[in-house]
Amino acid sequence: MIILYSGKLQMKFDPQKHHRRSIRLKDYDYSQAGAYYVTINVQNRECLFGKIVNYEMKLNDAGKMIEGQWNALLERFSNVELDVYQTMPNHFHGIIVVGAAFMAALDTNISENKADTRPAPTLGDIVGAFKSITTHEYILGVDNKKWPRFYKRLWQRNYYEHIVRDEADLERIRDYIQSNPADWDEDEENPKFKKI
Repeated sequence: MIILYSGKLQMKFDPQKHHRRSIRLKDYDYSQAGAYYVTINVQNRECLFGKIVNYEMKLNDAGKMIEGQWNALLERFSNVELDVYQTMPNHFHGIIVVGAAFMAALDTNISENKADTRPAPTLGDIVGAFKSITTHEYILGVDNKKWPRFYKRLWQRNYYEHIVRDEADLERIRDYIQSNPADWDEDEENPKFKKI
């Protein structure tokens, strides 16, 4: 249904049509202990973090900032361990391990002082913090270091995740992440492959 509002045509909100679909697993608790493979893409696939030279990623200052903020997640979230990661010209891959150390510490805190009732951060909380902090730092780089500007947002709205199922899955993902620069010419995130 279309309605006229202030002389402009507008569509009436229809919750069946106008809602964001989640790409997360329904009813899955993303705060539970586990390993997660995440991919975060730059908006419009802009190559802002460096370039591939001789099958290796050469980070620019923005790319170095991205990696620095990824590693800083260890200071922000006591329940996080980081595994293999790779900054690419226009996206980022990483494996985040959530939970086990945090849950042990939480059990100790509860038994000793019973005051800590904070819920464990979810994978979304962790990735959201990373995206927010890196966006802020990138804007500072644009203002102070003449980094290339981006349009509206640094990162795409969402991110891709995969729950690591077992050791074989983990090894396959690690290999993919580590070989990503060598495979850049065939990578679907490479801007030379224009999506229609």
